[in-house]
Amino acid sequence: MPKTLPAAYTIVPPGRPLSGRVSPPGSKSITNRVLLLAALADGTSRLTGALKSKDTVLMAQALRQMGVTVEEPDATTFLVTSSGRLRVPDAPLFLGNAGTATRFLTAAVAIIDGTVVVDGDEDMHLRPIKPLVDALNSLGIDATAPTGCPPVTIHGAGRFGKGRVEIDASLSSQYVSALLMAAPFGDGPIEVALAGQDIGARGYVDLTLAAMRAFGAKVDETAPGTWQVEPTGYAATDFHIEPDASAATYLWGIEALTGGKIDLGVAADAFTQPDAAAQAVIAQFPDMPAVIDGSQMQDAVPTMAVVAAFNKSTVRFVGIANLRVKETDRIRAVANELNRIKPGLAVEEGDELVVHSDPDLLNAAQRNATSRIETYHDHRIAMSFALAGLRVGGVTILDPACTGKTYPDYWDMLQSLGVTMVPTA
Repeated sequence: MPKTLPAAYTIVPPGRPLSGRVSPPGSKSITNRVLLLAALADGTSRLTGALKSKDTVLMAQALRQMGVTVEEPDATTFLVTSSGRLRVPDAPLFLGNAGTATRFLTAAVAIIDGTVVVDGDEDMHLRPIKPLVDALNSLGIDATAPTGCPPVTIHGAGRFGKGRVEIDASLSSQYVSALLMAAPFGDGPIEVALAGQDIGARGYVDLTLAAMRAFGAKVDETAPGTWQVEPTGYAATDFHIEPDASAATYLWGIEALTGGKIDLGVAADAFTQPDAAAQAVIAQFPDMPAVIDGSQMQDAVPTMAVVAAFNKSTVRFVGIANLRVKETDRIRAVANELNRIKPGLAVEEGDELVVHSDPDLLNAAQRNATSRIETYHDHRIAMSFALAGLRVGGVTILDPACTGKTYPDYWDMLQSLGVTMVPTA
């Protein structure tokens, strides 16, 4: 049973370097990819090192609704047994605000012979999915999303078409990954091509390709931004999931802000996830670059922005327009909450974020006010702003339970490093 958390936590600045050994949870991005691929493979796959969080639990529940057996023999393992085909669920698939699960399943359920509704919570109803729906339509798949956001209704015909499909991936690389993972069920080879060269976090497509190949898919990049996928289906396999690089960014932020040293058990250059690139940026604190391009490490931007608030000089984040359509508008959320700590600390300039760094904030004794940080139901806002509380007194994180989306043990991790958190109403 998930642990019940208080309505808010007030972070007490430790006033000393934080050091220790912390094992980040498994990668959410990889876990949800291989859960789906294992469900589309004939046989039993053992997925180890997996993340058990709200997003991955929702994916597993949806797969169970479609006739897949998903067992959980321990805290970091999924045992997935499937016939290699999905069945029509007896109710809409509810995926909360899990973007990976929603986008991936929207494409995957098209291979079912029957009607499937992919839905989510109120926040998911604001997250665009029209580019993916349009791409499915171009393959002859009957998919509709009247608002351009979920819910999506897919009338599958038991196949995924063939030929060339173009996808506008400027809002999310997840659209590309969704098409690629379903493409091995085509009537013939399927060519997936970017419409234009803009793509959010291309590195996540590489994660998808690596996972597909591990499960037996044959896919080749025939030109920049164009992939040909053969109709091979998938073969069951055992797969070990690496730790989550996005979760690791908070640990790197803790090191930077407190002058400590945390052993993650894995080097930054050993990660295959794009957010690992944030380590080299955070490590430059308090002399972070004046301009940081966050386009290929989007989930790390809130962490880097909070660290930048204590930098010696102003930092501008560019290439982050896609952050406006994440779990919340993260550009606005980060600016709003930094300004809650100190008015004028951050400003939005178009789709860029400027953090007017203030080294004086490093002296926690200079501030006695309470900053109640609104988290917008967004796990990354909660976790990144907890870092500010390590250096600034009076930082209170509202709705700390939202971190269960990807890092259920986040607050326990902070306590294990010696951080005091006072439960508040």
